[in-house]
Formats: sequence, structure tokens, C-alpha cells
Amino acid sequence: MNQIESVLTTPITKRRVLAQVVVCAGCCCGRIDKNKPPIPLDWLKKSWKERKLLKTVQLTISGCLGPCDILNVVSILTADGQFWFGGLVTDEPYQELLAWAEETRELGYPAPLPDLLRPYQFSRFHDISGGAES
Repeated sequence: MNQIESVLTTPITKRRVLAQVVVCAGCCCGRIDKNKPPIPLDWLKKSWKERKLLKTVQLTISGCLGPCDILNVVSILTADGQFWFGGLVTDEPYQELLAWAEETRELGYPAPLPDLLRPYQFSRFHDISGGAES
């Protein structure tokens, strides 16, 4: 395939998405019917919509993201990488996510991750090269 054909077949989005926040609502996360801590899903969706964030910082409510031993998992995706957070059992971390999304939209690029979220950050995958976790 030559360069022109490659350009013509590569999907291009017209949206200027700066980040995506993926909230797990799968088999364990937020499952109060299984005595797990709740996730404020309705509040998140309503807040994202009211603040018109969806076109710049997308909110995705997903099925199981995998690390089921860490409840209430959120992943943030930006051009700089993917960041994982878990154990969000109060509303405060979700409020910080919303504030971060608003700041990101206002800046026009991903804002620094909130300090309040740092204690919840974890490494999703183990380094199989024999080194430390990344």
C-alpha cells in the first residue's frame, strides 16, 4: 500500500478528544447487590453531560476492566499514556475526576493528574522482563 492509499484508509476523527475516563461497572465494581462499594454512575453521567465534557474528555462506563481484586477501578487514557486507579470507595475521588476533566477541557490539553488520586494509582501489568513493576 502506498502513502496515499494509507492516508485514504486510515480513519480520522473530527473530534478533538483530549482524554477518556473509563469507569468499570462490571462484575464487581459498584455492585452493591454483592455488598461492594457503590459507584456514583448516575451522578458522573449527569455531571459530564451538564458540563458538556463529552466531546473533549469522554466518559465511558464499561464492563469488567479486569483487576477484580481492586474494587471500583477507573482508567484515564491520554496521549501520554494510560493511568489506572482503584479502591475508589468514597465520592471524593470521583469529584476529583470531574474537576480534572473540566480543567483538561479548559487548558486544551490533559491537566496534571490530581494529587488526591495518587494514592489510588496502581500498575495494571507486571514487568515480565524481571525488573520492577511498571
